[in-house]
Amino acid sequence: MSLLIRRARPEEAGVVLSLVRELAEYEKLLHEVEATEAMIADALFGESPRLFCELAEWDGKVAGFAVWFINFSTFSGRSGIYLEDLFVRPALRGNGIGKALLAHLARECLANNWSRLQWSVLDWNEPSIAFYKSLGAVMMDEWTICKVAGPALTSLAEGRR
Repeated sequence: MSLLIRRARPEEAGVVLSLVRELAEYEKLLHEVEATEAMIADALFGESPRLFCELAEWDGKVAGFAVWFINFSTFSGRSGIYLEDLFVRPALRGNGIGKALLAHLARECLANNWSRLQWSVLDWNEPSIAFYKSLGAVMMDEWTICKVAGPALTSLAEGRR
């Protein structure tokens, strides 16, 4: 069996969206997916892309992906990677694909002298938490992720909050 990690190509925006939808279904969040193929294409391949996607191919077929962007740590004074999505199709889990995607991103950090690779994991996702810990990831339990979206975002922007 062969594994290849490579950057997604413009004609694969639909493949990326399909993987996003598969991940959302796994996380029981499919109802929250608003992205379209055109939106994904623009984010990844538009004039000034700020989002990147690595695809994992197992025997020539897309097996998973890692979607990421560059973040910055004011404490370290250096950039890093924030991993927005990591997903391996269930039938192909256990083949080292997720680990290979994370190792690929770790090499990207080292090659660019970036200080960190970060991501979030749902607290109920015990298999993923155990997997990440086995790779040396530290759960940052003292931090809580915050999000303002939808009507609350509009209210905040308009000064009504």
